Amino acid sequence: MRGKGLLLGGGAVLAVAGTWTAVAVLHDGPAAPAAAPAAPPTVPATAEVTRRDLVETKTVDGALTYAGERQLTAGGSGVVTWVPAQGAVVRRGRPLIKVDRRPTVLMYGALPLYRTLRLGVSDGPDVEQLERNLKALGHGSYLTVDGHFSGATRQAVLDWQEDRGLPETGEVDAAQVVFQPAAVRVTEARAAVGDRVAPGRQVLTVSGMRRLVHVDLDTADQSLARKGARVTVTLPGGERAAGRITSIGMVAEVTGQEPDTSTTVDVDITLAERPRTRLDQAPVEVELQSARHAGVLAVPVEALLALREGGFGVEVVTGSGTRIVAVETGAFGGGLVEVEGEGLREGMKVGVPAT
Repeated sequence: MRGKGLLLGGGAVLAVAGTWTAVAVLHDGPAAPAAAPAAPPTVPATAEVTRRDLVETKTVDGALTYAGERQLTAGGSGVVTWVPAQGAVVRRGRPLIKVDRRPTVLMYGALPLYRTLRLGVSDGPDVEQLERNLKALGHGSYLTVDGHFSGATRQAVLDWQEDRGLPETGEVDAAQVVFQPAAVRVTEARAAVGDRVAPGRQVLTVSGMRRLVHVDLDTADQSLARKGARVTVTLPGGERAAGRITSIGMVAEVTGQEPDTSTTVDVDITLAERPRTRLDQAPVEVELQSARHAGVLAVPVEALLALREGGFGVEVVTGSGTRIVAVETGAFGGGLVEVEGEGLREGMKVGVPAT
């Protein structure tokens, strides 16, 4: 941006920095001799004053990750004999971990397994989701999915336990099954082969399969984030993707140590299309939009001149020369700035640096 001086008392307007200079001198004495024919403006380039909608933007850092990260705990005691690799996808019927060579199997359902399911338990939705999974895995073609643990349910459990190499007890507990809403992606193994685990110990960090962008947004910028607002995300490699804010945290989080602490809120963004990269925690840039300013006069940011007495101006180019117009600035966005000044109107030309 060019510096610009406006000396009202002495009658001189001077550009003090930049790629071009314009000087106009006002005389208080006798009339000057007749002027020579006007020379063309000396500005190296011009831009037009336009009337448009202007949207303020700010770019913040984020990370491309997966939705629904959560912790899984061991349901039984023993020594870990197998864990999945980081990034592995586990689907229904497959093991999440093995303890004493016995698998803990993933089944689909919204309700955690909070009790042992066996003959004699009361009817309930946990029994129903077990029966639904047994049928989906090919056990119990004769089974009625009704939430009642019947003899047919027990037989289907026995068939499944035999197939998975589990003790054939006819009952299911948390050491054998973990219910999750859908397939999971392993983010991190919290237990290693050879570790001894007990019920309640964290063994895996998993997430859902849906990609999203997460931003730890500084609370000072919280007004830029509105649920449902559209954003633009720059992904690794320069790929640009459209997204929409789907979640904004309600609790501020303080990170770091004094005096370098920061206070942020969680913002999650869903992308309109699946990105090509499969990297987790890949750094991205997110362009957030704040208020829209409709029908304002706008000029390129580089047209602004810093005035010596404070504020900004633009150099209006006319057929016979140039003049400085002091302006009030408003919104910034897309390389443009909202301006308002005496006599400034759409279609005028203003000076800008040569490119």
